[in-house]
Amino acid sequence: MTTNSVSAMGPRPARHLRVREALKLLTLPLVLLSALSGIPRAQAEDTPSADIPASAPVYGMWLSEKHDGIFRIAPCGNAVCGTLIGLSYGPGEPMPTAKDGRSECNLVMLTGFRPLEDDPGRWGGKILDPDAGNLYHAQIWSPQPDILKLRGYILVPVFGETQTWSRYRGTIGPNCRMPPNL
Repeated sequence: MTTNSVSAMGPRPARHLRVREALKLLTLPLVLLSALSGIPRAQAEDTPSADIPASAPVYGMWLSEKHDGIFRIAPCGNAVCGTLIGLSYGPGEPMPTAKDGRSECNLVMLTGFRPLEDDPGRWGGKILDPDAGNLYHAQIWSPQPDILKLRGYILVPVFGETQTWSRYRGTIGPNCRMPPNL
């Protein structure tokens, strides 16, 4: 087993680290901009509308950009949330855990998304950096069928980074285990 880091549960498999690395790539520029500018993270609110539709192009299961995590985006209360439901880790490896030791299976990482009144088709909310526990602004939208864009940022979208996710129609094994070779 190849490992790149160690947690309280022991070594973390390198394959699992790709989800964390992708999220770090998305949130690292946000941390740096926040620190340099003195702007608190997730300080300002996007202007969401009050209505959450029963269906939307952003709903469903999505495979992360590096094909190492699957998220379910669905209504949750009066907003839309994204939950990590599929993780890439080997048969003999332990369930990946967050920094606080809790399982990453079913970790809600996208929260409070609502349609943006000033930009139809886009949704504004927050994204969690599970390693640091920080929340950042984020937008999601589907520019074409089966494609989801996720942009994490500080204060305004220009200070951020975008990832492209693809719709996932496969299955997920027990304990949030992704099928091999995705």
